[in-house]
Amino acid sequence: MCRSIKTLRPPALPEEATEEEIRAAALQYVRKVSGFRAPAAHNQEVFDRAVAAIAEATAELLAGLEVRGQKVRA
Repeated sequence: MCRSIKTLRPPALPEEATEEEIRAAALQYVRKVSGFRAPAAHNQEVFDRAVAAIAEATAELLAGLEVRGQKVRA
C-alpha cells in the first residue's frame, strides 16, 4: 500500500523533510485510503482536513524519531 510515498527520514532523505514533502506524503496517503485522486466538491473539506491532520502527525513523528540514539529532526 502507498508504494509511492517516499521515506522522509535519514538515511533515505539526507536532509530534513520539508513541509511540502510531508504534505505530499499525507495527500498520497489520503488518496490511497479514500480511493479518490480528487474528491467531489461535497467531500473536499473532509479530504483537506484529513490531509492536514496526517501531515501534522507525520511532522510530529519525524520530530520525535531517533536514529542510532540521535534525533532525526531538531
